[in-house]
Amino acid sequence: QVQLVETGGGLVQPGGSLRISCAASGIIGTLRVMAWYRQIPGEQRELVAKITKSGEATYVDSVKGRFTISREAKNSLYLQMNNLKPDDTAVYYCNTVVGTTTYWGQGTQVTVSS
Repeated sequence: QVQLVETGGGLVQPGGSLRISCAASGIIGTLRVMAWYRQIPGEQRELVAKITKSGEATYVDSVKGRFTISREAKNSLYLQMNNLKPDDTAVYYCNTVVGTTTYWGQGTQVTVSS
């Protein structure tokens, strides 16, 4: 059973930076793909960025050039968020898929406000 635990959310002013982390446990070996999603109340969960075990990363257009996804220590996932905007306010979720099972973390709140 894979468990994902996010940390590092919080309140930041527009233009500021924040780094959120995800620690995966309960699996032997390297997860093939890990991803960050975000969700605003009343809206669908949106894929923000994903990264393969070889380090290939893709991003949603709205965060390109501002966010950087990375992996360390095999199954630790990070999202460095720079030049944050109020529209980035959401609950951010760590995600991975193993076989046919999708796993989610509990989410971490990121609020961008002055």
